Amino acid sequence: MDQIRSVPDGAPSGEGAPSGPDLAELLKACGKGDEGAFAQLYDATSSRVVGLAVRVVRDKAQAEEVAQEAFLEIWKKSGRFDSDKGSPLGWLLTIVHRKAVDRVRSAEASTRRDTSYHQQTQPVAHDATAEAVHASLDAQRVRGALKSLTTVQREALELAYFGGYTHTEVATMLELPVGTAKTRIRDGLIRLRDTMGVRT
Repeated sequence: MDQIRSVPDGAPSGEGAPSGPDLAELLKACGKGDEGAFAQLYDATSSRVVGLAVRVVRDKAQAEEVAQEAFLEIWKKSGRFDSDKGSPLGWLLTIVHRKAVDRVRSAEASTRRDTSYHQQTQPVAHDATAEAVHASLDAQRVRGALKSLTTVQREALELAYFGGYTHTEVATMLELPVGTAKTRIRDGLIRLRDTMGVRT
Protein backbone atom coordinates (compact mmCIF):
# COMPACT_ATOMS: atom_id res chain seq x y z
CA MET A 1 0.00 0.00 0.00
CA ASP A 2 1.96 2.99 -1.27
CA GLN A 3 -0.52 5.84 -1.16
CA ILE A 4 -4.08 6.61 -0.16
CA ARG A 5 -6.08 8.58 -2.70
CA SER A 6 -7.71 11.85 -1.63
CA VAL A 7 -11.22 11.65 -0.25
CA PRO A 8 -13.76 12.14 -3.04
CA ASP A 9 -16.33 14.91 -2.65
CA GLY A 10 -19.91 13.86 -2.94
CA ALA A 11 -22.53 11.78 -1.23
CA PRO A 12 -21.45 9.23 1.36
CA SER A 13 -21.19 5.70 0.16
CA GLY A 14 -21.11 2.47 2.13
CA GLU A 15 -23.96 0.71 3.88
CA GLY A 16 -26.57 3.04 2.42
CA ALA A 17 -25.55 2.30 -1.17
CA PRO A 18 -27.90 -0.15 -2.87
CA SER A 19 -25.22 -2.24 -4.59
CA GLY A 20 -22.19 -1.43 -2.43
CA PRO A 21 -19.35 -3.88 -1.91
CA ASP A 22 -19.38 -6.38 0.96
CA LEU A 23 -17.32 -4.53 3.56
CA ALA A 24 -16.80 -7.65 5.68
CA GLU A 25 -15.28 -9.47 2.69
CA LEU A 26 -13.13 -6.47 1.85
CA LEU A 27 -11.83 -6.31 5.45
CA LYS A 28 -11.05 -10.02 5.33
CA ALA A 29 -9.10 -9.52 2.08
CA CYS A 30 -7.29 -6.50 3.56
CA GLY A 31 -6.26 -8.69 6.49
CA LYS A 32 -4.47 -10.90 3.93
CA GLY A 33 -2.64 -7.90 2.45
CA ASP A 34 -4.88 -7.32 -0.58
CA GLU A 35 -4.24 -3.70 -1.57
CA GLY A 36 -6.96 -3.76 -4.23
CA ALA A 37 -9.50 -4.71 -1.59
CA PHE A 38 -8.23 -1.90 0.62
CA ALA A 39 -8.66 0.59 -2.25
CA GLN A 40 -12.27 -0.58 -2.69
CA LEU A 41 -12.85 -0.34 1.07
CA TYR A 42 -11.44 3.18 1.06
CA ASP A 43 -13.61 4.25 -1.89
CA ALA A 44 -16.70 2.77 -0.26
CA THR A 45 -16.22 4.33 3.19
CA SER A 46 -13.99 7.42 2.94
CA SER A 47 -16.84 9.95 2.79
CA ARG A 48 -18.41 8.54 5.96
CA VAL A 49 -15.02 8.29 7.69
CA VAL A 50 -14.12 11.92 6.94
CA GLY A 51 -17.66 13.07 7.75
CA LEU A 52 -17.47 11.53 11.23
CA ALA A 53 -13.98 12.97 11.79
CA VAL A 54 -15.18 16.47 10.78
CA ARG A 55 -18.11 16.24 13.22
CA VAL A 56 -15.73 15.39 16.06
CA VAL A 57 -12.69 17.61 15.38
CA ARG A 58 -14.61 20.43 13.63
CA ASP A 59 -11.80 21.16 11.20
CA LYS A 60 -11.61 19.75 7.65
CA ALA A 61 -7.79 19.59 7.48
CA GLN A 62 -7.54 17.94 10.90
CA ALA A 63 -10.36 15.56 9.95
CA GLU A 64 -8.49 14.46 6.83
CA GLU A 65 -5.39 13.74 8.93
CA VAL A 66 -7.51 11.76 11.39
CA ALA A 67 -9.05 9.81 8.48
CA GLN A 68 -5.60 8.99 7.12
CA GLU A 69 -4.45 7.74 10.53
CA ALA A 70 -7.66 5.75 10.91
CA PHE A 71 -7.31 4.11 7.50
CA LEU A 72 -3.73 3.18 8.31
CA GLU A 73 -4.91 1.50 11.51
CA ILE A 74 -7.78 -0.16 9.64
CA TRP A 75 -5.27 -1.58 7.14
CA LYS A 76 -3.05 -2.90 9.93
CA LYS A 77 -5.89 -4.34 12.03
CA SER A 78 -8.32 -5.48 9.34
CA GLY A 79 -7.42 -9.13 10.04
CA ARG A 80 -8.85 -8.71 13.55
CA PHE A 81 -12.34 -7.75 12.39
CA ASP A 82 -14.94 -10.22 13.66
CA SER A 83 -18.37 -9.99 12.00
CA ASP A 84 -19.93 -11.82 14.98
CA LYS A 85 -19.12 -8.81 17.18
CA GLY A 86 -20.53 -6.07 14.95
CA SER A 87 -20.93 -4.59 11.51
CA PRO A 88 -17.88 -3.75 9.39
CA LEU A 89 -18.91 -0.10 9.08
CA GLY A 90 -19.46 0.12 12.84
CA TRP A 91 -15.98 -1.35 13.41
CA LEU A 92 -14.42 1.14 11.01
CA LEU A 93 -16.24 4.16 12.45
CA THR A 94 -15.30 3.14 16.00
CA ILE A 95 -11.62 3.38 15.01
CA VAL A 96 -12.23 6.75 13.34
CA HIS A 97 -14.15 8.10 16.33
CA ARG A 98 -11.41 7.02 18.75
CA LYS A 99 -8.71 8.66 16.60
CA ALA A 100 -10.76 11.88 16.32
CA VAL A 101 -11.38 12.04 20.07
CA ASP A 102 -7.66 11.48 20.69
CA ARG A 103 -6.88 14.40 18.35
CA VAL A 104 -9.33 16.70 20.17
CA ARG A 105 -7.92 15.72 23.58
CA SER A 106 -4.38 16.29 22.36
CA ALA A 107 -5.30 19.74 21.02
CA GLU A 108 -7.07 20.65 24.27
CA ALA A 109 -4.07 19.50 26.34
CA SER A 110 -1.76 21.56 24.13
CA THR A 111 -3.99 24.62 24.56
CA ARG A 112 -4.04 24.13 28.35
CA ARG A 113 -0.23 23.86 28.39
CA ASP A 114 0.12 27.02 26.29
CA THR A 115 -2.36 28.93 28.45
CA SER A 116 -0.68 27.78 31.64
CA TYR A 117 2.75 28.72 30.28
CA HIS A 118 1.57 32.20 29.26
CA GLN A 119 -0.09 32.77 32.64
CA GLN A 120 3.08 31.72 34.47
CA THR A 121 5.40 33.83 32.33
CA GLN A 122 3.30 37.02 32.19
CA PRO A 123 5.09 39.92 33.89
CA VAL A 124 3.43 40.93 37.13
CA ALA A 125 1.42 44.09 36.76
CA HIS A 126 3.46 47.06 37.88
CA ASP A 127 1.90 49.37 40.46
CA ALA A 128 3.65 52.68 39.80
CA THR A 129 1.73 54.49 42.55
CA ALA A 130 2.73 51.97 45.23
CA GLU A 131 6.33 52.10 44.03
CA ALA A 132 6.35 55.91 44.17
CA VAL A 133 4.97 55.81 47.73
CA HIS A 134 7.67 53.34 48.81
CA ALA A 135 10.38 55.47 47.19
CA SER A 136 9.02 58.58 48.91
CA LEU A 137 8.93 56.84 52.30
CA ASP A 138 12.48 55.56 51.79
CA ALA A 139 13.65 59.06 50.90
CA GLN A 140 12.00 60.45 54.05
CA ARG A 141 13.71 57.78 56.17
CA VAL A 142 17.09 58.58 54.63
CA ARG A 143 16.61 62.35 55.15
CA GLY A 144 15.60 61.72 58.77
CA ALA A 145 18.60 59.44 59.32
CA LEU A 146 20.97 62.01 57.76
CA LYS A 147 19.87 64.53 60.40
CA SER A 148 21.26 62.17 63.07
CA LEU A 149 24.79 62.45 61.61
CA THR A 150 27.35 65.00 62.65
CA THR A 151 27.79 67.92 60.29
CA VAL A 152 31.18 66.66 59.03
CA GLN A 153 29.84 63.12 58.46
CA ARG A 154 26.76 64.38 56.61
CA GLU A 155 28.84 66.73 54.48
CA ALA A 156 31.26 63.94 53.45
CA LEU A 157 28.43 61.46 52.73
CA GLU A 158 26.41 63.94 50.68
CA LEU A 159 29.42 64.72 48.50
CA ALA A 160 30.35 61.04 48.05
CA TYR A 161 26.88 59.52 47.51
CA PHE A 162 24.62 62.32 46.33
CA GLY A 163 27.33 64.34 44.59
CA GLY A 164 28.99 61.28 43.05
CA TYR A 165 32.51 62.37 44.01
CA THR A 166 35.38 59.96 44.75
CA HIS A 167 37.01 59.80 48.19
CA THR A 168 40.00 61.74 46.85
CA GLU A 169 37.72 64.46 45.40
CA VAL A 170 35.78 64.69 48.68
CA ALA A 171 39.08 65.06 50.59
CA THR A 172 40.20 67.83 48.22
CA MET A 173 36.89 69.69 48.41
CA LEU A 174 36.80 69.53 52.23
CA GLU A 175 40.56 70.23 52.47
CA LEU A 176 41.13 67.00 54.41
CA PRO A 177 43.62 64.17 54.14
CA VAL A 178 42.14 61.28 52.08
CA GLY A 179 42.25 58.94 55.12
CA THR A 180 40.20 61.41 57.21
CA ALA A 181 37.62 61.81 54.44
CA LYS A 182 37.30 58.01 54.16
CA THR A 183 36.87 57.71 57.95
CA ARG A 184 34.11 60.33 58.00
CA ILE A 185 32.31 58.62 55.14
CA ARG A 186 32.66 55.18 56.76
CA ASP A 187 31.56 56.41 60.21
CA GLY A 188 28.63 58.26 58.63
CA LEU A 189 27.52 55.12 56.79
CA ILE A 190 27.71 53.04 59.98
CA ARG A 191 25.63 55.58 61.90
CA LEU A 192 23.17 55.90 59.02
CA ARG A 193 22.80 52.11 58.88
CA ASP A 194 22.19 51.87 62.63
CA THR A 195 19.69 54.74 62.59
CA MET A 196 17.70 53.19 59.74
CA GLY A 197 17.84 49.72 61.32
CA VAL A 198 19.49 48.12 58.30
CA ARG A 199 21.04 44.73 59.09
CA THR A 200 24.10 43.52 57.21
